[in-house]
Amino acid sequence: MRALQVTEPGCAEVAEVEAPRPGPGEALLRVRFAGICGSDIQTFRGTQPFASYPRVPGHEFSAEILEIHGADDAGDADNAARSARFAPGDIVTGVPYFEDGTCYSCRRGLVNACMHNETMGVHRDGSFQELITMPLDRLHRADGVDPRDLALVEPFSIGYHAVLRAGVREGERVLVLGAGAIGLLTMLSARTRGARVWVADVVPSRLELAASLGAEGTVDLSSTPLADVIAGATGGDGFDVVCEATGLPVSFLNAIEAAAVGARLALIGNGTAEVTFNQSLLIKKELTVLGSRNSRDVFPALIELLSTGQVDVSPIRTAIVPFTEARTALEEAAGGSTSEVKVLLEFPNGP
Repeated sequence: MRALQVTEPGCAEVAEVEAPRPGPGEALLRVRFAGICGSDIQTFRGTQPFASYPRVPGHEFSAEILEIHGADDAGDADNAARSARFAPGDIVTGVPYFEDGTCYSCRRGLVNACMHNETMGVHRDGSFQELITMPLDRLHRADGVDPRDLALVEPFSIGYHAVLRAGVREGERVLVLGAGAIGLLTMLSARTRGARVWVADVVPSRLELAASLGAEGTVDLSSTPLADVIAGATGGDGFDVVCEATGLPVSFLNAIEAAAVGARLALIGNGTAEVTFNQSLLIKKELTVLGSRNSRDVFPALIELLSTGQVDVSPIRTAIVPFTEARTALEEAAGGSTSEVKVLLEFPNGP
């Protein structure tokens, strides 16, 4: 089978590799679509501290079940029960984070923040290959959901988890800083909670997309002072919730400035640069600052939103390229192109 391997920082190639074999309690999957994410770009650039090489990137995917292993294992009731939920031909997605189940975080139910987490495409090979195996207990079937949209469930879950962490409520005014895929999916998540959402960025095409997806307002921070945004949207009161989805130091400072007294800040963007700020601003406004990592137990809710048509994520997948062009697509994304929001790799649908 074929896989896109990052052989070393800055070098990627589509290579022939040995097909995986499912173990007990696992399924063999044929990948249908896989999304290029920021962590994949970091792996390609060599800026992902947890990646080793060669590495197959990818953790956002939809796939077809080809085989189920362990359905008839005598004495293994758990595997038998899981196997009964699936059948060859089912279209699924999967939770790409692998927790150890024993660390302090896991023992308290915070499996999304496992102290020894392994994520597909970073710590272990991911979905940029024609065939993968996944434990059955990490798979979610999605009848009636377009496989292209299903590949967006994992990034959708990042924004949705952050919105839950921030306790977004109906009628609240929410500002999302960053109109990349995660920022836009965060906006959609907040809208499912009944919030009014504004989106800020510096790329006009992405702000246009945010408006088409239902943003209450959009702001180009390259030309509009943040103070004007706060005044226009909230009458100077500030936003009840601010979701930071870029990881840039200036964006964190903007979040503090835009927040109302008693507001909640949800930090989603995984920045690497240090931020200098006056902590008295947090105290004066009595702000609650919340980190948000991965997601936990939200895949079924999101699949329900997609299958019932309550949320349409299709406009966010702005480009679909064949897997044969995966290297070029990854190189262009790593080059800093902002012309696309979410690029999906399309894999052959068949032998």
